[in-house]
Amino acid sequence: MPIQLRGLLSTISFLDLVDILIVAFILYKLYVLLKDTRAITLVKGLFVLLILTMVSNWLGLNVIYWLLQKTVTLVFVALPLVFQPELRRTLEHLGQGKLFGRSVFLNVEEAKSLVNELDKAVTVLAQNKIGALIVLERETGLNDYCATGIQIDGLVTSEFLINVFIPNTPLHDGAAIIRGNRMVSAGCLLPLTEDRTLSKELGTRHRAAIGISEQSDAIVVVVSEETGTVSIARSGRLIRHLDSEKLKQNLKPLFATRQTNVTDMFSKWRHNK
Repeated sequence: MPIQLRGLLSTISFLDLVDILIVAFILYKLYVLLKDTRAITLVKGLFVLLILTMVSNWLGLNVIYWLLQKTVTLVFVALPLVFQPELRRTLEHLGQGKLFGRSVFLNVEEAKSLVNELDKAVTVLAQNKIGALIVLERETGLNDYCATGIQIDGLVTSEFLINVFIPNTPLHDGAAIIRGNRMVSAGCLLPLTEDRTLSKELGTRHRAAIGISEQSDAIVVVVSEETGTVSIARSGRLIRHLDSEKLKQNLKPLFATRQTNVTDMFSKWRHNK
């Protein structure tokens, strides 16, 4: 081992290692929050700018270095505006104490039942080309949007969901918000996405689904009134043309229990023993 490297390692204490691991863990959790959002693309672009700035400084390209330095400064000033939805989501996680852990709303059986009821309802709605917008709340609270609709608090069943979206009824045009396995509100108003790259064939329902998924970690199921196409919006992205099986494949992992209970741990310990 080179003397310089050995000398460097000798200056690193146990607390320094703990400090580095904590910072690495926080950065990883932030990456998970930004993953699959438009923010991650901007982060990559910022990373490229920083590398170019360091390279131009190392090569002595003073004019390019000065321009890049000013550009990076402006980008950092603009970050709060560009990352507003992601920053809001992160602060909500901090406020709820959920940055380092995720709560579990449903156990495995309840999650399976919810997904099956959603699948049966969506299948009927799609076959009859009845438009629907179903928001599945996860860790980010949606009370602000629930307040714009009619409070319900009813157990989710396929028949209940179908009746909510029957045409020419007061709740048909709004969104239904589900918390756990209960519908808390219907006829709700959602924010529309400002993404101008979306296909023009996507209507207000799809844009509202993408909009709420940009501002929260909610999962949104959309049924097109024109074509009967089933889609899912998550983290600002839209997955379209889903059949029954693909819909369940996309929903089940999102609501499965993420925490192992004590009984399961004890059973596994006895089995291994």
